[in-house]
Amino acid sequence: MSDLASLFSLFTSSFLSATLLPGSSEAVLVALLVAEKSQPWLLVLVATIGNSLGGLTNVILGRFFPLRETSRWLATAQHWLGRYGSVALLLSWMPVIGDLLCLLAGWLRLSWGPVIFFLCLGKALRYVVVAAATLQGMAWWH
Repeated sequence: MSDLASLFSLFTSSFLSATLLPGSSEAVLVALLVAEKSQPWLLVLVATIGNSLGGLTNVILGRFFPLRETSRWLATAQHWLGRYGSVALLLSWMPVIGDLLCLLAGWLRLSWGPVIFFLCLGKALRYVVVAAATLQGMAWWH
């Protein structure tokens, strides 16, 4: 697979993983890091951009489609956003809860600036940790 195709597949996987669709962008990132398909910083950047745009898609959906049913996950996400505001979006990378946090941020009409900042920061930190752990593991095996 070419570098461009690898980056596109990582972007697509990262975007879809941040929406309500299932996916595992971390696995794609690790595979590309191990295969040395591109510079690690570029892979982390592409994954972060794709995942952040997917999360922002959920925020936009939350503004258009208010949530009506309650669940344990929804109650937990509402509690975090009510208590911490946009800072709770640092956890937007978490499975299930992260999607709900993004939807609720839109539903609650939280300010765009802090939403974008904390959502992107949380997603970037996750990919940095995954990449660092992968690269550290690769160095250990060499």
